[in-house]
Amino acid sequence: MSDLISIGQRAKKASINLGKMMQEEKNRILTACANELIDRQAEIMEANAKDVVAAEKKGVKASLIDRLHLTPERLKAMADGLLEITALQDPIGEVLSMKVRPNGLTIGQKVVPLGVIGIIYESRPNVTADAFGLCFKTGNAVILRGGSDAIHSNRAIVKVLRNALFEGGCTPDAVQLIEDTSREIVVDFMRMNRYIDVLIPRGGAGLIKTVVENSTIPVIETGTGNCHIYVDEFADFPMALAIIENAKTQRLGVCNACESLVVHEKISKEFIPLLMERLLAKGVEIRADERACKISNACVPATEEDYKTEYLDRILSLKIVDSIEEAITHINYYNTKHSEAIITKSYDNAMKFLNEIDAAAVYVNASTRFTDGNEFGFGAEIGISTQKLHARGPMGLKALTTTKYIIFGNGQIRE
Repeated sequence: MSDLISIGQRAKKASINLGKMMQEEKNRILTACANELIDRQAEIMEANAKDVVAAEKKGVKASLIDRLHLTPERLKAMADGLLEITALQDPIGEVLSMKVRPNGLTIGQKVVPLGVIGIIYESRPNVTADAFGLCFKTGNAVILRGGSDAIHSNRAIVKVLRNALFEGGCTPDAVQLIEDTSREIVVDFMRMNRYIDVLIPRGGAGLIKTVVENSTIPVIETGTGNCHIYVDEFADFPMALAIIENAKTQRLGVCNACESLVVHEKISKEFIPLLMERLLAKGVEIRADERACKISNACVPATEEDYKTEYLDRILSLKIVDSIEEAITHINYYNTKHSEAIITKSYDNAMKFLNEIDAAAVYVNASTRFTDGNEFGFGAEIGISTQKLHARGPMGLKALTTTKYIIFGNGQIRE
Protein backbone atom coordinates (compact mmCIF):
# COMPACT_ATOMS: atom_id res chain seq x y z
CA MET A 1 0.00 0.00 0.00
CA SER A 2 2.90 2.38 0.71
CA ASP A 3 4.06 2.08 -2.93
CA LEU A 4 0.56 2.90 -4.10
CA ILE A 5 0.40 5.98 -1.88
CA SER A 6 3.74 7.11 -3.29
CA ILE A 7 2.37 6.73 -6.82
CA GLY A 8 -0.69 8.79 -5.85
CA GLN A 9 1.41 11.52 -4.26
CA ARG A 10 3.68 11.78 -7.29
CA ALA A 11 0.67 11.89 -9.63
CA LYS A 12 -0.95 14.66 -7.61
CA LYS A 13 2.25 16.69 -7.70
CA ALA A 14 2.63 16.08 -11.45
CA SER A 15 -0.95 17.17 -12.14
CA ILE A 16 -0.27 20.62 -10.69
CA ASN A 17 2.58 21.19 -13.17
CA LEU A 18 0.70 19.64 -16.09
CA GLY A 19 -2.25 21.96 -15.51
CA LYS A 20 0.02 24.96 -16.19
CA MET A 21 1.55 23.69 -19.44
CA MET A 22 0.82 25.51 -22.68
CA GLN A 23 -0.54 23.74 -25.74
CA GLU A 24 2.68 24.12 -27.76
CA GLU A 25 4.74 22.41 -25.06
CA LYS A 26 2.24 19.57 -24.71
CA ASN A 27 2.26 19.00 -28.46
CA ARG A 28 6.05 19.00 -28.61
CA ILE A 29 6.26 16.30 -25.95
CA LEU A 30 3.44 14.22 -27.45
CA THR A 31 5.30 14.27 -30.77
CA ALA A 32 8.45 13.10 -29.01
CA CYS A 33 6.48 10.28 -27.37
CA ALA A 34 5.09 9.20 -30.74
CA ASN A 35 8.56 9.14 -32.27
CA GLU A 36 9.92 7.17 -29.32
CA LEU A 37 7.25 4.49 -29.74
CA ILE A 38 8.41 3.94 -33.32
CA ASP A 39 12.12 4.18 -32.53
CA ARG A 40 11.81 1.53 -29.80
CA GLN A 41 9.39 -0.68 -31.67
CA ALA A 42 11.56 -3.80 -31.35
CA GLU A 43 11.62 -3.49 -27.56
CA ILE A 44 7.85 -3.13 -27.35
CA MET A 45 7.17 -5.96 -29.81
CA GLU A 46 9.45 -8.30 -27.88
CA ALA A 47 7.56 -7.57 -24.67
CA ASN A 48 4.21 -8.02 -26.40
CA ALA A 49 5.29 -11.39 -27.78
CA LYS A 50 5.74 -12.63 -24.20
CA ASP A 51 2.15 -11.66 -23.38
CA VAL A 52 0.78 -13.31 -26.51
CA VAL A 53 2.64 -16.57 -25.85
CA ALA A 54 1.41 -16.61 -22.26
CA ALA A 55 -2.19 -16.03 -23.41
CA GLU A 56 -1.96 -18.84 -25.95
CA LYS A 57 -0.67 -21.22 -23.29
CA LYS A 58 -3.63 -20.31 -21.08
CA GLY A 59 -6.03 -21.13 -23.90
CA VAL A 60 -7.38 -17.59 -24.23
CA LYS A 61 -9.80 -17.41 -27.17
CA ALA A 62 -8.53 -16.03 -30.44
CA SER A 63 -10.64 -12.86 -30.42
CA LEU A 64 -9.12 -11.77 -27.09
CA ILE A 65 -5.59 -12.63 -28.22
CA ASP A 66 -6.26 -10.39 -31.22
CA ARG A 67 -7.00 -7.51 -28.84
CA LEU A 68 -3.75 -8.18 -27.04
CA HIS A 69 -1.53 -8.66 -30.07
CA LEU A 70 0.56 -5.74 -31.33
CA THR A 71 1.75 -5.63 -34.94
CA PRO A 72 4.00 -2.98 -36.51
CA GLU A 73 0.86 -1.52 -38.07
CA ARG A 74 -0.94 -1.34 -34.71
CA LEU A 75 2.10 0.17 -33.03
CA LYS A 76 2.28 2.81 -35.76
CA ALA A 77 -1.43 3.47 -35.21
CA MET A 78 -0.67 4.07 -31.51
CA ALA A 79 2.01 6.58 -32.45
CA ASP A 80 -0.25 8.19 -35.06
CA GLY A 81 -2.94 8.47 -32.38
CA LEU A 82 -0.62 10.65 -30.29
CA LEU A 83 0.18 12.80 -33.32
CA GLU A 84 -3.54 13.19 -34.05
CA ILE A 85 -4.04 14.43 -30.51
CA THR A 86 -1.49 17.18 -31.14
CA ALA A 87 -3.70 18.43 -33.98
CA LEU A 88 -6.73 18.76 -31.68
CA GLN A 89 -7.52 22.06 -30.02
CA ASP A 90 -6.52 22.10 -26.37
CA PRO A 91 -9.69 22.82 -24.36
CA ILE A 92 -7.84 23.82 -21.19
CA GLY A 93 -8.15 27.50 -20.34
CA GLU A 94 -11.14 28.14 -22.59
CA VAL A 95 -13.65 30.52 -21.05
CA LEU A 96 -17.12 29.18 -21.86
CA SER A 97 -19.17 32.17 -20.78
CA MET A 98 -18.78 35.56 -19.20
CA LYS A 99 -21.62 37.75 -17.93
CA VAL A 100 -21.98 40.86 -15.79
CA ARG A 101 -24.35 40.67 -12.84
CA PRO A 102 -26.45 43.66 -11.66
CA ASN A 103 -24.01 44.16 -8.77
CA GLY A 104 -21.10 44.58 -11.18
CA LEU A 105 -19.52 41.15 -10.67
CA THR A 106 -18.29 39.55 -13.89
CA ILE A 107 -18.81 35.76 -13.67
CA GLY A 108 -17.48 33.22 -16.12
CA GLN A 109 -16.68 29.52 -16.48
CA LYS A 110 -13.22 28.29 -17.35
CA VAL A 111 -12.25 24.79 -18.55
CA VAL A 112 -9.70 23.07 -16.29
CA PRO A 113 -8.21 19.56 -15.96
CA LEU A 114 -9.85 16.93 -13.78
CA GLY A 115 -6.50 16.41 -12.03
CA VAL A 116 -5.43 12.80 -11.56
CA ILE A 117 -7.19 10.09 -13.55
CA GLY A 118 -6.97 6.41 -12.67
CA ILE A 119 -7.67 3.83 -15.36
CA ILE A 120 -8.22 0.09 -14.77
CA TYR A 121 -8.28 -1.86 -18.01
CA GLU A 122 -7.81 -5.28 -19.57
CA SER A 123 -6.00 -6.85 -22.51
CA ARG A 124 -5.51 -3.97 -24.92
CA PRO A 125 -2.03 -2.39 -24.73
CA ASN A 126 -3.05 0.37 -27.16
CA VAL A 127 -5.14 1.80 -24.30
CA THR A 128 -1.87 2.57 -22.49
CA ALA A 129 -0.73 5.07 -25.12
CA ASP A 130 -4.21 6.40 -25.95
CA ALA A 131 -5.05 7.09 -22.31
CA PHE A 132 -1.74 8.80 -21.68
CA GLY A 133 -2.07 11.03 -24.76
CA LEU A 134 -5.57 12.26 -23.97
CA CYS A 135 -4.82 12.80 -20.29
CA PHE A 136 -1.57 14.63 -21.06
CA LYS A 137 -3.18 16.96 -23.62
CA THR A 138 -5.82 17.94 -21.04
CA GLY A 139 -3.28 18.54 -18.27
CA ASN A 140 -4.16 15.43 -16.25
CA ALA A 141 -1.75 12.98 -14.67
CA VAL A 142 -2.74 9.35 -15.23
CA ILE A 143 -2.24 6.20 -13.17
CA LEU A 144 -2.68 3.01 -15.18
CA ARG A 145 -3.49 -0.45 -13.91
CA GLY A 146 -3.62 -2.88 -16.80
CA GLY A 147 -4.40 -6.58 -16.66
CA SER A 148 -1.85 -9.29 -15.97
CA ASP A 149 -2.30 -10.59 -19.52
CA ALA A 150 -0.67 -7.43 -20.94
CA ILE A 151 1.82 -6.64 -18.20
CA HIS A 152 4.98 -6.99 -20.31
CA SER A 153 3.52 -4.84 -23.08
CA ASN A 154 2.31 -2.16 -20.69
CA ARG A 155 5.64 -2.00 -18.87
CA ALA A 156 7.49 -1.52 -22.15
CA ILE A 157 5.11 1.16 -23.45
CA VAL A 158 5.09 3.14 -20.19
CA LYS A 159 8.87 2.92 -19.98
CA VAL A 160 9.14 4.41 -23.47
CA LEU A 161 6.64 7.19 -22.68
CA ARG A 162 8.31 8.09 -19.38
CA ASN A 163 11.69 8.27 -21.07
CA ALA A 164 10.34 10.62 -23.74
CA LEU A 165 8.74 12.80 -21.04
CA PHE A 166 11.99 13.01 -19.11
CA GLU A 167 14.06 13.85 -22.17
CA GLY A 168 11.47 16.47 -23.13
CA GLY A 169 11.88 18.24 -19.79
CA CYS A 170 8.56 17.09 -18.33
CA THR A 171 7.92 15.04 -15.22
CA PRO A 172 7.77 11.31 -16.06
CA ASP A 173 5.10 11.00 -13.36
CA ALA A 174 2.59 12.34 -15.86
CA VAL A 175 2.08 8.62 -16.53
CA GLN A 176 2.60 5.81 -14.02
CA LEU A 177 1.87 2.11 -14.21
CA ILE A 178 0.87 -0.04 -11.25
CA GLU A 179 2.92 -3.16 -11.97
CA ASP A 180 1.42 -5.25 -9.18
CA THR A 181 -1.26 -7.32 -10.97
CA SER A 182 -2.84 -8.80 -7.82
CA ARG A 183 -6.54 -8.29 -7.11
CA GLU A 184 -5.71 -6.89 -3.68
CA ILE A 185 -3.93 -3.91 -5.22
CA VAL A 186 -7.02 -3.10 -7.29
CA VAL A 187 -9.11 -2.87 -4.11
CA ASP A 188 -6.58 -0.47 -2.58
CA PHE A 189 -6.39 1.52 -5.82
CA MET A 190 -10.16 2.02 -5.83
CA ARG A 191 -9.97 3.59 -2.35
CA MET A 192 -7.39 6.27 -3.21
CA ASN A 193 -9.86 9.15 -3.39
CA ARG A 194 -7.36 11.34 -1.56
CA TYR A 195 -5.13 11.33 -4.63
CA ILE A 196 -7.28 10.33 -7.60
CA ASP A 197 -10.07 12.56 -8.90
CA VAL A 198 -11.76 10.18 -11.37
CA LEU A 199 -11.55 6.42 -11.97
CA ILE A 200 -12.32 4.92 -15.38
CA PRO A 201 -12.69 1.14 -15.77
CA ARG A 202 -12.33 -0.38 -19.25
CA GLY A 203 -13.00 -4.07 -19.67
CA GLY A 204 -15.56 -6.78 -19.18
CA ALA A 205 -18.80 -6.61 -17.25
CA GLY A 206 -17.24 -8.17 -14.15
CA LEU A 207 -14.48 -5.58 -13.91
CA ILE A 208 -16.81 -2.65 -14.44
CA LYS A 209 -19.35 -3.94 -11.92
CA THR A 210 -16.61 -4.42 -9.31
CA VAL A 211 -15.29 -0.89 -9.75
CA VAL A 212 -18.71 0.78 -9.75
CA GLU A 213 -19.79 -1.07 -6.60
CA ASN A 214 -16.55 -0.73 -4.60
CA SER A 215 -14.78 2.50 -5.57
CA THR A 216 -14.69 5.48 -3.22
CA ILE A 217 -13.44 7.52 -6.19
CA PRO A 218 -16.02 9.00 -8.61
CA VAL A 219 -16.35 6.57 -11.54
CA ILE A 220 -17.01 7.16 -15.23
CA GLU A 221 -18.57 3.88 -16.26
CA THR A 222 -17.49 2.55 -19.64
CA GLY A 223 -19.88 -0.21 -20.50
CA THR A 224 -19.76 -3.55 -22.18
CA GLY A 225 -21.25 -3.73 -25.65
CA ASN A 226 -24.28 -5.93 -26.18
CA CYS A 227 -24.93 -4.02 -29.39
CA HIS A 228 -28.03 -4.71 -31.52
CA ILE A 229 -28.95 -4.27 -35.15
CA TYR A 230 -32.66 -4.16 -35.94
CA VAL A 231 -33.57 -5.14 -39.51
CA ASP A 232 -36.84 -3.31 -40.10
CA GLU A 233 -39.63 -4.45 -42.42
CA PHE A 234 -38.55 -1.67 -44.80
CA ALA A 235 -34.86 -2.64 -44.82
CA ASP A 236 -32.69 -2.79 -47.91
CA PHE A 237 -31.46 -6.40 -47.83
CA PRO A 238 -28.02 -5.97 -49.45
CA MET A 239 -27.32 -3.02 -47.14
CA ALA A 240 -28.49 -4.93 -44.08
CA LEU A 241 -26.36 -7.99 -44.89
CA ALA A 242 -23.24 -5.90 -45.52
CA ILE A 243 -23.70 -3.90 -42.32
CA ILE A 244 -24.34 -6.98 -40.17
CA GLU A 245 -21.31 -8.79 -41.58
CA ASN A 246 -19.10 -5.79 -40.89
CA ALA A 247 -20.50 -5.10 -37.43
CA LYS A 248 -20.11 -8.73 -36.36
CA THR A 249 -16.97 -10.00 -38.09
CA GLN A 250 -14.68 -7.06 -38.89
CA ARG A 251 -13.23 -7.37 -35.36
CA LEU A 252 -14.73 -9.77 -32.86
CA GLY A 253 -13.19 -8.73 -29.55
CA VAL A 254 -14.34 -5.12 -29.43
CA CYS A 255 -17.18 -3.49 -27.51
CA ASN A 256 -18.83 -1.94 -30.58
CA ALA A 257 -19.21 -5.24 -32.44
CA CYS A 258 -22.78 -6.41 -33.06
CA GLU A 259 -23.79 -9.19 -30.66
CA SER A 260 -27.57 -9.32 -31.19
CA LEU A 261 -29.92 -9.14 -34.17
CA VAL A 262 -33.60 -8.27 -34.21
CA VAL A 263 -35.58 -8.96 -37.41
CA HIS A 264 -39.11 -7.92 -38.33
CA GLU A 265 -41.48 -10.84 -38.85
CA LYS A 266 -42.72 -9.57 -42.24
CA ILE A 267 -39.31 -10.03 -43.86
CA SER A 268 -37.98 -12.87 -41.72
CA LYS A 269 -38.73 -15.78 -44.09
CA GLU A 270 -36.96 -14.07 -46.96
CA PHE A 271 -34.16 -12.37 -45.04
CA ILE A 272 -33.01 -15.01 -42.54
CA PRO A 273 -31.89 -17.59 -45.16
CA LEU A 274 -29.78 -14.87 -46.81
CA LEU A 275 -28.40 -13.90 -43.41
CA MET A 276 -27.52 -17.50 -42.55
CA GLU A 277 -25.71 -17.98 -45.84
CA ARG A 278 -23.70 -14.80 -45.30
CA LEU A 279 -22.73 -15.42 -41.68
CA LEU A 280 -22.19 -19.17 -41.81
CA ALA A 281 -19.58 -18.49 -44.48
CA LYS A 282 -17.82 -16.38 -41.84
CA GLY A 283 -18.08 -19.11 -39.21
CA VAL A 284 -20.68 -17.29 -37.11
CA GLU A 285 -23.09 -19.34 -34.98
CA ILE A 286 -26.65 -17.96 -34.78
CA ARG A 287 -28.50 -18.55 -31.50
CA ALA A 288 -32.11 -17.83 -32.35
CA ASP A 289 -35.64 -17.88 -31.00
CA GLU A 290 -38.15 -20.58 -31.93
CA ARG A 291 -39.58 -18.76 -34.93
CA ALA A 292 -36.16 -18.21 -36.49
CA CYS A 293 -35.14 -21.82 -35.85
CA LYS A 294 -38.21 -22.93 -37.84
CA ILE A 295 -37.07 -20.79 -40.77
CA SER A 296 -33.51 -22.16 -40.71
CA ASN A 297 -32.45 -25.42 -39.10
CA ALA A 298 -28.89 -24.06 -39.10
CA CYS A 299 -29.85 -21.86 -36.15
CA VAL A 300 -29.08 -22.98 -32.60
CA PRO A 301 -31.92 -22.49 -30.07
CA ALA A 302 -31.27 -19.44 -27.91
CA THR A 303 -31.59 -19.22 -24.15
CA GLU A 304 -32.58 -16.15 -22.13
CA GLU A 305 -28.91 -15.67 -21.30
CA ASP A 306 -28.00 -15.36 -24.99
CA TYR A 307 -29.98 -12.15 -25.33
CA LYS A 308 -27.94 -10.61 -22.50
CA THR A 309 -24.49 -11.72 -23.62
CA GLU A 310 -21.56 -9.79 -25.06
CA TYR A 311 -19.94 -12.76 -26.81
CA LEU A 312 -16.74 -11.19 -28.23
CA ASP A 313 -16.76 -14.28 -30.43
CA ARG A 314 -18.29 -15.69 -33.63
CA ILE A 315 -21.72 -15.99 -32.01
CA LEU A 316 -24.82 -13.86 -32.53
CA SER A 317 -28.26 -13.91 -30.95
CA LEU A 318 -31.38 -13.49 -33.14
CA LYS A 319 -34.92 -12.48 -32.21
CA ILE A 320 -37.96 -12.08 -34.51
CA VAL A 321 -40.42 -9.31 -33.56
CA ASP A 322 -43.82 -8.29 -34.88
CA SER A 323 -43.35 -4.51 -34.79
CA ILE A 324 -40.80 -1.76 -34.37
CA GLU A 325 -42.31 -1.12 -30.93
CA GLU A 326 -41.48 -4.68 -29.90
CA ALA A 327 -37.98 -4.29 -31.33
CA ILE A 328 -37.37 -1.13 -29.30
CA THR A 329 -38.72 -2.75 -26.13
CA HIS A 330 -36.52 -5.82 -26.62
CA ILE A 331 -33.39 -3.77 -27.28
CA ASN A 332 -33.91 -1.38 -24.37
CA TYR A 333 -34.45 -4.33 -22.04
CA TYR A 334 -31.35 -6.32 -23.03
CA ASN A 335 -28.87 -3.71 -24.22
CA THR A 336 -25.94 -2.24 -22.30
CA LYS A 337 -26.64 1.36 -23.43
CA HIS A 338 -23.69 1.26 -25.86
CA SER A 339 -24.52 1.24 -29.60
CA GLU A 340 -27.70 0.24 -31.43
CA ALA A 341 -28.64 0.39 -35.13
CA ILE A 342 -31.70 0.19 -37.35
CA ILE A 343 -31.63 -0.73 -41.03
CA THR A 344 -34.64 0.84 -42.75
CA LYS A 345 -35.81 2.92 -45.69
CA SER A 346 -38.63 4.36 -43.56
CA TYR A 347 -37.95 7.89 -42.30
CA ASP A 348 -40.65 7.58 -39.64
CA ASN A 349 -39.23 4.31 -38.28
CA ALA A 350 -35.70 5.69 -38.34
CA MET A 351 -36.74 8.72 -36.28
CA LYS A 352 -38.79 6.59 -33.88
CA PHE A 353 -35.76 4.36 -33.29
CA LEU A 354 -33.43 7.35 -32.79
CA ASN A 355 -35.82 8.96 -30.33
CA GLU A 356 -36.79 5.92 -28.25
CA ILE A 357 -33.65 3.76 -28.02
CA ASP A 358 -31.70 4.40 -24.81
CA ALA A 359 -28.03 4.15 -25.76
CA ALA A 360 -24.90 6.27 -26.06
CA ALA A 361 -24.87 5.92 -29.86
CA VAL A 362 -27.85 5.17 -32.12
CA TYR A 363 -27.37 4.53 -35.84
CA VAL A 364 -29.55 4.56 -38.91
CA ASN A 365 -28.24 2.42 -41.80
CA ALA A 366 -24.67 2.15 -40.54
CA SER A 367 -22.46 -0.30 -38.67
CA THR A 368 -22.11 -0.07 -34.89
CA ARG A 369 -18.34 -0.40 -35.42
CA PHE A 370 -18.12 3.37 -35.84
CA THR A 371 -18.59 4.05 -32.12
CA ASP A 372 -15.01 5.07 -31.59
CA GLY A 373 -13.24 8.26 -30.59
CA ASN A 374 -11.11 8.39 -33.72
CA GLU A 375 -14.09 7.74 -36.01
CA PHE A 376 -16.03 10.51 -34.25
CA GLY A 377 -13.16 12.95 -34.80
CA PHE A 378 -11.90 13.02 -31.20
CA GLY A 379 -8.53 11.43 -31.90
CA ALA A 380 -7.89 8.54 -29.53
CA GLU A 381 -10.50 7.81 -26.87
CA ILE A 382 -10.27 7.20 -23.16
CA GLY A 383 -13.28 4.88 -23.32
CA ILE A 384 -16.94 4.78 -24.29
CA SER A 385 -19.16 5.97 -21.48
CA THR A 386 -22.55 4.30 -21.18
CA GLN A 387 -23.69 6.37 -18.22
CA LYS A 388 -25.51 9.70 -18.40
CA LEU A 389 -23.63 12.01 -16.04
CA HIS A 390 -20.64 14.12 -17.14
CA ALA A 391 -19.91 12.20 -20.35
CA ARG A 392 -21.69 9.74 -22.65
CA GLY A 393 -20.39 7.89 -25.69
CA PRO A 394 -16.77 8.02 -26.94
CA MET A 395 -14.78 10.23 -24.57
CA GLY A 396 -12.22 12.54 -26.07
CA LEU A 397 -10.46 15.60 -24.67
CA LYS A 398 -13.57 17.46 -23.50
CA ALA A 399 -14.69 14.52 -21.35
CA LEU A 400 -11.44 14.74 -19.37
CA THR A 401 -12.07 18.29 -18.24
CA THR A 402 -14.25 20.09 -15.75
CA THR A 403 -14.93 23.77 -15.14
CA LYS A 404 -14.46 26.32 -12.43
CA TYR A 405 -16.17 29.66 -12.02
CA ILE A 406 -13.99 32.74 -12.30
CA ILE A 407 -15.35 35.95 -10.79
CA PHE A 408 -14.03 39.49 -11.26
CA GLY A 409 -15.07 42.23 -8.90
CA ASN A 410 -14.10 45.77 -7.94
CA GLY A 411 -14.75 45.69 -4.23
CA GLN A 412 -18.24 44.19 -4.02
CA ILE A 413 -19.43 42.89 -0.66
CA ARG A 414 -22.67 40.99 -0.02
CA GLU A 415 -25.33 42.84 1.95
